[in-house]
Amino acid sequence: MSTFAKRERLLFADLLETVGPDAPTLCEGWRTRDLAAHVIVRERRPDAAGGALIKQLAPRLEKVTAEYTAKPYEELIQLIRTGPPRFSPFQVKQVDEAANTVEFYVHTEDVRRAQPDWSARELDPVFQDALWSQLERTARLLGRGVPTGLVLRRPDGQTVVAHKGVPVVTATGEPSELLLFAFGRDRAARVELEGEADAIDKLHSSKQLGF
Repeated sequence: MSTFAKRERLLFADLLETVGPDAPTLCEGWRTRDLAAHVIVRERRPDAAGGALIKQLAPRLEKVTAEYTAKPYEELIQLIRTGPPRFSPFQVKQVDEAANTVEFYVHTEDVRRAQPDWSARELDPVFQDALWSQLERTARLLGRGVPTGLVLRRPDGQTVVAHKGVPVVTATGEPSELLLFAFGRDRAARVELEGEADAIDKLHSSKQLGF
């Protein structure tokens, strides 16, 4: 049975193939080749991927990522399509859904929204609900470093507090857009911000959303 994670994975791979290895992304300093290598290392090389969080492993992460970045671009795309190795935890459906649905959705938008002619995707309500569930679980982690209070609100009024504090900024949008906002893609996300002007400016300039 198809899952959201598998669907987003294939959409990401198709998009990478379409735009080529040197297209821009929303990830500062990264082209599409760099983003492809990042995704592959994350799920295929746990011995190095920890370098994103553990300072002592950072040199290994850099080395392994450079090795993948140097591979033929077509090979990178095929590795993404193929998915994680046989005995990877990501092979478990529940783990894949929990860890990769958002990962591939966000990175697909990183590529799409960096292109000059991008247009918003039409996402079905079931997928929006799935993204909202993920956001509810991770909002406080994603918003832990922001310098203001932050509330994320769906158009139907459902809310989640990403960070307690004053003054409060409220971001309103579809779950897909709020997710991008919370992951630090605030300039590309289609959300409406309410709050004091100084607080909104402080939130934008802090660059503390996301991991």
